[in-house]
This record gives sequence, structure tokens and C-alpha cells, in this order.
Amino acid sequence: MSRTVKEYFGIALRGMGMGAADVVPGVSGGTIAFITGIYEELIETINKFDLNAIKVLRKEGLAAAWNHVNGNFIVSLLLGIGISVVSLAKAITYLLENHPIPIWSFFYGLVAASIWFVAKQVKKWTFPPILTFIIGAAIAYYITILPATQGAISYPYYFLSGMVAICAMILPGISGSFILLLMGSYKAVLDAVHERDFAIIATVGAGAIIGLLSFSRLLKWMFHKYHDATIALLSGFLLGSLNKIWPWKETISSMVKKAGTPDEEVVPVEQVSVLPGHFEQITGDPSQLGLAIGLMIAGAAFIILIEKVAIQKED
Repeated sequence: MSRTVKEYFGIALRGMGMGAADVVPGVSGGTIAFITGIYEELIETINKFDLNAIKVLRKEGLAAAWNHVNGNFIVSLLLGIGISVVSLAKAITYLLENHPIPIWSFFYGLVAASIWFVAKQVKKWTFPPILTFIIGAAIAYYITILPATQGAISYPYYFLSGMVAICAMILPGISGSFILLLMGSYKAVLDAVHERDFAIIATVGAGAIIGLLSFSRLLKWMFHKYHDATIALLSGFLLGSLNKIWPWKETISSMVKKAGTPDEEVVPVEQVSVLPGHFEQITGDPSQLGLAIGLMIAGAAFIILIEKVAIQKED
């Protein structure tokens, strides 16, 4: 596919959006890819990294192989993701720790509005798409109520975490960061990014590559064989994931990390969604309802703006 430098810059910006979303435990980079119109191309591109690519490289050379795997697209996207993760990880971590209600409210509005724009890509809502929509919503909701665990942190476990998280990361609605949180690896991986621990980063990355190449083939097959049912399933994932990013939470249980050290930290293990008024009664903190609603609207408006821009480009 022939693109201009400006178009590749736009892909890098989409990658930055995906990276920013993936840092937040509850928002999927796959959601950003879907609503910005590059999701299916991303899946197709990932699937081109196969034995045929090696054959093209051997017979036709590097340039032909690069075109075969849509190299400019994937490099632009990965560059954007990398820049976003490295530059925004600390900022988003700070906001989540110090201003959780406003940031969760924005992402809630963003994901809620995304459901409509993803679901309308279903050409005809017959019984199979309706069923897969319900199944997707139920699966995603169930994942959001699972308690986080403390995994046996080791390099094989980091590799496994990367494999599982990447499968979630490319699915709209299911956050790879949240899967890392469930597996007890999230804080360790985020710290590795902050501290430039390349051994851990490389181990997680290797697991992610294996998981990505395997799972993307299943997604490609589903899109080709059962397009409407697959889109409906992904829409259901978005709906079910809303429970995770609801801004007002009551913490049922928590765990202490690095106890007895200056870096001691209390991390929520199990939380339930509550109404803003009930949250204020529990914590004694103001629920910031007006600001939260405004940011939900802003998140939804952002998605509507992206959709309008995409429609104008198609016209």
C-alpha cells in the first residue's frame, strides 16, 4: 500500500494513542486501533510475518520482503507505541495514583462511545452476532471481577505474562495491562520500563511476539469466515469491560508490596463498582461528579471527532 509521509505520521499518532491506552490497566490499545480504522490492516500485517516472508526475502530481496510484510506501516505504528509508552508511563501512573476519578472518567466515556462505532460495522444483526455480542460482554465482565494475584515473578513467568497480555492487548475492550495486573506482573513490568531493565523488557517482549503471531492468525481466520459475529464479539468485549473502568470503586481487599521499605505500596486486589454518592460515604473524599461527567462527555466527543475525520478521509 502506497502512503505519503503525512499518512505514516498519522499512523504513528495512532500508535501513540494505542501505547497510551495500553499503559492504563483497563483500556485496550486494540480499541484505539479499531476506532481509528487500522485494526484489520494491523491483523493482516501481523499475519504476513510467516514463512512466505522468508521465501520472498530469499528469492526477491529485502525490498520485496519489506513490502510483503507492510514494513512501513508496522514500523510507524510501533514507533508511535514505543514513544508513547516510554514518555507517558510515568505521567499516566501519576494521574492514576493521584487523580483516579478524572482519568477513569475520560476513558469510560471513550470506551462507552466506541461500542456504537464498532457495533455499527456489523452488516446485519442476526442471531449469531447477537449471541456472540452477549458472550463477549459476559467474558469481559467476568475478567473485570477477577481478583489480582501475586505471580511467582521469574523470567519464565514474565515470558508467559507477555504472551497472555498481548492477546488481550490486540482485542478491543480487554486490556493487556489489566491482564498483567491480574497475573501480578503489572507493577514489575512498569518498573522495568521506568528503570530501563532491558532483560525483563526483552523477556516480556519475546513472549508478546510469540503470542501475537499465534493469536493474530486466529483473528484473521475469524474476520474472514465470520466477520459480523467477530465484530459483534469485539463490541461485547467493549461493553463488558466498562465495569473495570468505572471511576468509582470500593476496595474490598488489598496487598502490600515491598513492605518495610521506603517503596512500600498498598495495591488494591479486589474492587467493586459503586455509585458516586456511596463512594463519597465510604472514602470521605468528594466524588468530583461534575468534573467526571464532563470528562466522560469529552471522551465520547473525542471518539465522535475521530469517526468524523475517518468518514471525511473516505469521502
